[in-house]
Amino acid sequence: MSIAFLSVVVFVVFLYLYGLYISLIKTKNRLKEASSGIDVQLKKRYDLLPNILNMAAKFMEHEKTLLSEIVNLRNSAIKQDFTTHPKERMQIESALNDKLRTLWINVENYPDLKSNQTMVQAMQTFEETEENIAAARRFYNSALTELKNAVEIFPSSLVARLLNIKADQPFFEAGENEKSRIDVKDYFK
Repeated sequence: MSIAFLSVVVFVVFLYLYGLYISLIKTKNRLKEASSGIDVQLKKRYDLLPNILNMAAKFMEHEKTLLSEIVNLRNSAIKQDFTTHPKERMQIESALNDKLRTLWINVENYPDLKSNQTMVQAMQTFEETEENIAAARRFYNSALTELKNAVEIFPSSLVARLLNIKADQPFFEAGENEKSRIDVKDYFK
């Protein structure tokens, strides 16, 4: 074998490994972007919640416990960093979703609140935000799947191991309470 041929082979192998490196870094960064996208949407939700809760509090005097629980969960979620504590953040978000579901069901009992134009607009904005959060979570799960595939499938798994790139973040999944059917009768006891 000539030195020129050997040089070409080494160069091609180098280009291939460099391509794998670039692909892994892009995939890892796409996951970070997806994680950040969730945070952006959740921040929008957290900013909107105090306005909704203030309006609801005026009408729902005897629901103060529920409203304070929502505020406490919101504050806990804001403090929790998704990138460093994803499981804890997901648990808080699940609990917050449960309480918000209870709030929306209770709002139905207050015709004046339900028909208040500001509350109607706030709820519509909140529903849009929830849809955006769901879309951001789907994007995150997709980016995580892509990274997991890149980290686990040969030959990129070798490069990932050399670079210490891991895909150990959890997927966003609906909790058991979110999967269960809601019986509205439970809220009117």
